[in-house]
Amino acid sequence: MDLSDSRDIKADPAHVWAAILDPEVLKVCVPGCESMTGSIADGFEAVVVQRVGPVSARFTGVVQLSDIVEGRSLKISGEGKGGPAGFAKGGADVTLEPIEGGTKLTYVVKANVGGKLAQLGSRIIDGFAKKMADEFFTRFQDAVEGPDDEVEAAVDETTEKKKGWFRRLIGT
Repeated sequence: MDLSDSRDIKADPAHVWAAILDPEVLKVCVPGCESMTGSIADGFEAVVVQRVGPVSARFTGVVQLSDIVEGRSLKISGEGKGGPAGFAKGGADVTLEPIEGGTKLTYVVKANVGGKLAQLGSRIIDGFAKKMADEFFTRFQDAVEGPDDEVEAAVDETTEKKKGWFRRLIGT
């Protein structure tokens, strides 16, 4: 299954790049992630709990960042084993491009499953993979720029636009 999309993030490419390399940001962005340890150089070990249709599983696996072109692109790859539920493999090729007012983040996601999960059928698996990718990149965008909360802005127009927690952390 291949899926591609893009997002316009209201942050400069340097901040987006720093966020995508930050293990704390990645941990928050991966739906169902309970823990993530490791480093960019050695890869990360992760524990993720997910439910796919009637199958619920705790996946333990590794996440690697590779094909890194500083400030422009990288590949995020992951592989997890969920015991009797089977396995999941996937990755995303991510590219960053400066645009007016921020950064265009484009991604191409590939996913593959086996075991009991594969028996659910391609429609369920494809829908789940799309949901996971959308949720990851929505969480990532929110971490970098903060959620788009027009109601809060209308209530208090004198305050600065809400920053994402990652931008607050690095002080921009």
